[in-house]
Amino acid sequence: MRIACISFTSSGKEISKRIKYGLTCRVQDKEAMLSKTEKNFHYRNEYVVTEIDKNTFSDKLSNHMEDIFRNHDGLIFISSTGIALRLIAPYIESKVKDPAVIVVDDMGKYSISLLSGHIRGANDLTLQISSILENQPIITTASDGRGIDAVDTFAKRYNLEIESMEDAKKLTSLMVEGENIKLISELVDVELRYDNVIKINKHSISSTLSDVKGIIVISSLDNIKDYIKSEDKHKPICLLRPKNINIGIGCRRGKSKREILGAIMELFKENNLCLKSINKIGTIDVKKDEEGIIETSKELNCSMEVFTKKDIEKVQNKFNRSKFVESKVGVTSVCEPCAYLLGSEMIISKKIFNGITIAVSRSDKIG
Repeated sequence: MRIACISFTSSGKEISKRIKYGLTCRVQDKEAMLSKTEKNFHYRNEYVVTEIDKNTFSDKLSNHMEDIFRNHDGLIFISSTGIALRLIAPYIESKVKDPAVIVVDDMGKYSISLLSGHIRGANDLTLQISSILENQPIITTASDGRGIDAVDTFAKRYNLEIESMEDAKKLTSLMVEGENIKLISELVDVELRYDNVIKINKHSISSTLSDVKGIIVISSLDNIKDYIKSEDKHKPICLLRPKNINIGIGCRRGKSKREILGAIMELFKENNLCLKSINKIGTIDVKKDEEGIIETSKELNCSMEVFTKKDIEKVQNKFNRSKFVESKVGVTSVCEPCAYLLGSEMIISKKIFNGITIAVSRSDKIG
């Protein structure tokens, strides 16, 4: 996470140094650096902190503010909120694009989450800074004040993609007002911090609340109409996309990204699956340099994992055998074992597309 720490006074510069030291050392040597209180926090990100003060530039800081705003994930102002607001105001766009903005007063008494509290992480970063400086965190988002999840906070925690921010706002607003909502999820290990919720997955229904006002759906299906009862179709619905679909691929050498991507898109359309839910593409190690598979992974914004013959041999007997495949790569199947090793629940068996084989698995758990 790229952070700019901006100060205007000598005392502010000292606070900036403390913040930089605290954030970077926590990642490198947590056990040695953290106090008992701070051990309650879990830091997953590495920080690159740039200190900026009145002497950094030969001209006005405001002349450089757009570049600073656009090129950092977080801005920490050691100043008044007024100074921070005036500097960033011309560049504010949306909660999805804007960096996290935190203000710490010149005496270091307060850490204030000012902008992009949920999705871009200003609230979390505020708590970390408050822990470093041992001061009072100030977080004003309505959901946090009530100790409940906003939809965007919930989505970020479980790496879920929000289909519509407007729908997310509607559901969060219902939760802030204490209304009953329904959570329908393919994933079994997600927890929404909210009491008035009916959680429904393939294993259970968590409660019998009635008079539901809105619905959150976590689904890899492209069209979710089968999830929604007729009496609920007029209610606000927020769709979240999990990263829980995995693809196993085998192919003849030289197959292009266009061919492989086209085959995946055709298969997903036939089976009502959403491309946004693809988590990983798996293949055998002899295909690790196959340009078409590599480029397809990049296009779909998912990781590529390769398996050895030894990995595949452990599970290949679960699937149909191919003597032709065995003669070429030394195992009896590629796409199905790779999909299985990535996700365990097979939802689409091997399909053949002109020299490309694809199988698909799905996980009901995070990661």
